[in-house]
Amino acid sequence: MPIERLSKFILDHYEIHEWRHATAILATDFPNEFADIQAVLNEFRLYRSKVRAPGGSKSEISGWIDGKLAARGWKEKKFETQIRVDDHTMDTPTHKVDCFKNRVALEIEWNNKDPFFDRDLNNFRLLFDLRAISVGVIITRCSELQRIFNELDKGSSYGNSTTHMSKLVPRIEGGGGGGCPVLVFGISEGLYVED
Repeated sequence: MPIERLSKFILDHYEIHEWRHATAILATDFPNEFADIQAVLNEFRLYRSKVRAPGGSKSEISGWIDGKLAARGWKEKKFETQIRVDDHTMDTPTHKVDCFKNRVALEIEWNNKDPFFDRDLNNFRLLFDLRAISVGVIITRCSELQRIFNELDKGSSYGNSTTHMSKLVPRIEGGGGGGCPVLVFGISEGLYVED
């Protein structure tokens, strides 16, 4: 299933990139999980009030996406991994995945520092190599949203060194995810709603 077969709404409102046939794998091997992701993306809107909300731990924007996926059975997941050589066992800790269901790992990077992308991609690579996941998905923001943030006097909170698509794509194209198939969605201006 090429990207073009996603819903018209998603194609019109998200910047989408994939590596290593992630869309085809999701559509063929994980149709229920792929349907969950698409349903949440179809419903999502970027409300002015949520952008203007004060910062803190998890933003209302990330929390909304997490909550909608949780209602569909997705869970935050920490993997316990080890390497064993003869009688010597070494723990190889991984970072928690924001949302996980049936071998699909999904991370939401709304307004973190851009090195979080390195962490996510490295985690996808390791978990894929260990056969714990089959596909990694990242939802972030399009770089073009900076214009809206500037207009709302939130530009300094959403600066160039935070997570957005132009920081993510070069990392993936440079091999950051290793052999893991990756699908990314960038939230665009078309989803912005003045409320």
